[in-house]
Amino acid sequence: MPDYKKLIDAETWAFIRESESWYPPETATYPIERQREIYDAMCRAFHRGYPPGLTVEDRAFGGIPCRLYVPEGTPPTATVVYLHGGGFVVGGLESHDDVCAEIAVGTGYRVVAADYRLAPEYRHPAHFDDALAAFSAVAAAFPGPLVLAGDSAGGNLAAAVAHATRGLGLPLRGQVLIYPVLGGDKDKGSYIDHAKAPMLTRDDVLFYGTVRYEDGIEPESDPTAQPLIDHDFTGLPPTLIHVAECDPLADDGAAYAEKVRRAGGQAHSVTEPGLVHGYLRARRTVGRAGRSFANIVDGIRALGRGEIPWRGAL
Repeated sequence: MPDYKKLIDAETWAFIRESESWYPPETATYPIERQREIYDAMCRAFHRGYPPGLTVEDRAFGGIPCRLYVPEGTPPTATVVYLHGGGFVVGGLESHDDVCAEIAVGTGYRVVAADYRLAPEYRHPAHFDDALAAFSAVAAAFPGPLVLAGDSAGGNLAAAVAHATRGLGLPLRGQVLIYPVLGGDKDKGSYIDHAKAPMLTRDDVLFYGTVRYEDGIEPESDPTAQPLIDHDFTGLPPTLIHVAECDPLADDGAAYAEKVRRAGGQAHSVTEPGLVHGYLRARRTVGRAGRSFANIVDGIRALGRGEIPWRGAL
């Protein structure tokens, strides 16, 4: 069992304690509506506001409610489609609102956040269908370079959309996956080593998986649900992945990057020492998280330019 007292620094422990004051560790056992109330309250508490120089508009793309963030000044040269985390159960346009705003200003790119339908009211493939519809409509509305990005469940959806749209001629320059859940083996590696990690446990992951599917069982051969089980990793765009060391999902990122590379693609996975699932909310208060977020923003900007970020600063 990892010694989290040594792996996790004081700043991150303070973030964990503050998060748990809003979102107790047992929240995944609560009724769904109560989970959403708690999660929404936590996200409001951590909201850091908008940076200056930004126009924000709610607008549908492909029939999916979205939020459009456009930096003021020079017209954006690329568009980022961002898919939020939340276990396919919680989250929405408000939960990652400030994160998307900071990505837009930090990159100079247009950002579109998609409010896909949630489980259990809507089971797989509803989440994927919505993400795909929003991405396709954004690509049509804003010709030019595209970058897919998402965290946790949103990282899963970003990768699934990248797999589904390759070969269609869309100018997808890259994908950036942040502590994504991609379909790794739940009975080995980080799922066992970090089964009791702060902020997300293996039991939480298993719960969200059962809620997502109609029969409560992950499909064995559906890459729109779990991109890691795809049999074909060719034709994918350059892929940058950031995972937290103290997270049961940590191994998914490295495993996915390795499959992309073996198929002849370009991929890079970064494991952030001592960080925990959900650390994007700690980007202003935890040095490690702030540096990781800065690298994520730099990575998105580089990919939008057609550059490979890990050949340079990352």
